[in-house]
Amino acid sequence: MDLNARYPAISDLRRAARRRLPRFVWEYLDSGTGAESAQARNRAALDRVLFEPPVLRGEIAADLSTDFLGQAHALPVGIAPVGMSGLIRPGAETTLARTAATAGIPYSLSTVATAAPEEVGPHLGPAGWFQLYPPRDPEIRRDMLARSRDAGFTGLVLTVDVPVASRRERILRSGLTQPPRLTPRVALQCAIRPTWALQRLRHGMPHMATLDPYSRDMESRDPTAHIGYLLRTAPDWDYLHWLRDHWQGHLIVKGVLRGGDASRIEEAGVDAIWISNHAGRQFDGGPAAIDALPRVRAATDLPLIFDSGIEGGLDILRAMALGADFTMLGRAFHYALSALGEAGPAHLVEILKRDLIANLGQLGLARPGDVRGLALSLDG
Repeated sequence: MDLNARYPAISDLRRAARRRLPRFVWEYLDSGTGAESAQARNRAALDRVLFEPPVLRGEIAADLSTDFLGQAHALPVGIAPVGMSGLIRPGAETTLARTAATAGIPYSLSTVATAAPEEVGPHLGPAGWFQLYPPRDPEIRRDMLARSRDAGFTGLVLTVDVPVASRRERILRSGLTQPPRLTPRVALQCAIRPTWALQRLRHGMPHMATLDPYSRDMESRDPTAHIGYLLRTAPDWDYLHWLRDHWQGHLIVKGVLRGGDASRIEEAGVDAIWISNHAGRQFDGGPAAIDALPRVRAATDLPLIFDSGIEGGLDILRAMALGADFTMLGRAFHYALSALGEAGPAHLVEILKRDLIANLGQLGLARPGDVRGLALSLDG
């Protein structure tokens, strides 16, 4: 099969994934929160970032390599953390870690992944990041840091834009519970997706493996609540300073949209800031992440990562034009994994390479970083 002919874009992978996943899994992966206005704003705002392509620039030899946090990467993009990746496909985390290592890009493992750091560690390349939903208990916190460090993770990503659980109404309507349970409603959805169902029968229902050692009596009436929420807290500035004192690797703060917050984060000794609105999954009343990017760029000299709404190489260049140094994709790699199995994530890397080269050629540029400052404006 010629994957580049059949699946030339992320949108093709998304359509294929929807056909292969039970409804409750699809809603978990694809949904936002509220009316999903933030998701729509992300897309609309990215589309407003335009360029004026020059002409008569001659042949361009593209070089996609990008240095970030002292590490050379083959592309200016990495794999963002997605909780419960194994719900999409068994072994998702190790597959994605191997893909990242082979492609020469970073991989981020979520605290609420279905594989523990110890399981993923042997598959990491030189840039493995552990995404931390901040545990309340200091002993659990210390243990998580030690486990991720010992497993080979060199970066710690503190997620700060989830102080409380979002509702994600599409997930509630689908019947998904945490942990996933095989209710009659869910069983019917599984029955019409036999490939996914057979994989699950062979591997069992997924659970949050990193959190297994910390399990308590976690009964809750809220079907969307789970041990990941009940163990973690809403971090404050003291929490951030504690992490800086106790983590010797790169420390990245994810979920920043305000310039004032970025300045204070820089003062705390953080190594990079990750601009994100959680891809519209957490708060429906916030700005598009790309609209926040120039304000944060103006407020800090720290390296900036961008996510939320990226659908191809042009979006990556849009973010870099407005001040991002690096970008991350989460959902897209899981669309690819569902659509094409283990071959999917590597094919997505190929899509992004081809798209970046094509768009750089149109702009007469050789390297992604050369696009900085070339966007017309956020308003077109």
